[in-house]
Amino acid sequence: MIYWILKHFVVGPPVRLVFRPWIRGKQNIPEEGAAILASNHLSFSDSIFLPLLVDRRITFPAKQEYFVGTGVKGWLSRMFFTVTGQIPIDRSGGEAALAALEAGLEVLRRGELFGIYPEGTRSPDGRLYRGKTGMARLALAADVPIVPCAMIDTDKAQPTGQKIPNIVRVGVRVGRPIHHPELAGRTEDHEALRMITDEVMRELQRLSGQEYVDEYAATVKKRLAERARVGLDRAREDLDRARESLADAAGRAREDLDRAREGLAEAAGRAREGLAARRRHQDAAGDEPAAGEVPSQDRPEGQDPPGRAEGTA
Repeated sequence: MIYWILKHFVVGPPVRLVFRPWIRGKQNIPEEGAAILASNHLSFSDSIFLPLLVDRRITFPAKQEYFVGTGVKGWLSRMFFTVTGQIPIDRSGGEAALAALEAGLEVLRRGELFGIYPEGTRSPDGRLYRGKTGMARLALAADVPIVPCAMIDTDKAQPTGQKIPNIVRVGVRVGRPIHHPELAGRTEDHEALRMITDEVMRELQRLSGQEYVDEYAATVKKRLAERARVGLDRAREDLDRARESLADAAGRAREDLDRAREGLAEAAGRAREGLAARRRHQDAAGDEPAAGEVPSQDRPEGQDPPGRAEGTA
């Protein structure tokens, strides 16, 4: 009930008005009965636009992190994915992966549509990556068709990491169903699983026009993350070395400044001493009598110096 309310009254109308999404090949989606809708994965918004454009309800697996968040944001995320019927999936592999496939199988057994991203994660660069065989295993276990659905320009509308979307018209191209009833039940036939998976990926490439990379997107993301980590470590090391160099330079500058201050103080001291010496010398020179002059204390009382008497006469 809440799924349809969100689709037709809450989320759907404003999304349709703003983004004007389109769909081609809609007739290839069965009007009833179980089927797997296999889509390329360019953006978080893929899980919004595809269900919006398909008349029937689609159940998608969603990574477990969306269901275990904390705080208001975590609660909103958990509520949204729960009320829209999404299935939490643990992507750690092994038993967790089998449990996710079993949950998808239950959806198909009810005759519903199950959406899946065979790449396993969003494309790191807009290219189409090698598909994982879990999709084919589900199809053979339930003996249902796989309908390729290519998302167009959703990565432009909402690039990875961007919260506020761009106003870009997006669309979906739906290919013809791929069904191999002659292989039904052969869920452990790895050649059959790979053949079906590659067939779906080729059709997705044709529909989307993406460049195909025969490598798992998760592997590429891991390699990119490792490169980023190494680059960050190197940047931190360079920053530490720069800080050390700056600290050394600052230390040397302080030492040079201290030496300059000491030298200036010594020069000022020597200048003061020299000035004082000159003053003492001048004072001493000013106290000595001129040539031929009798010191005042040796002249008779009332007698002028010789030069002054002559000047008077």
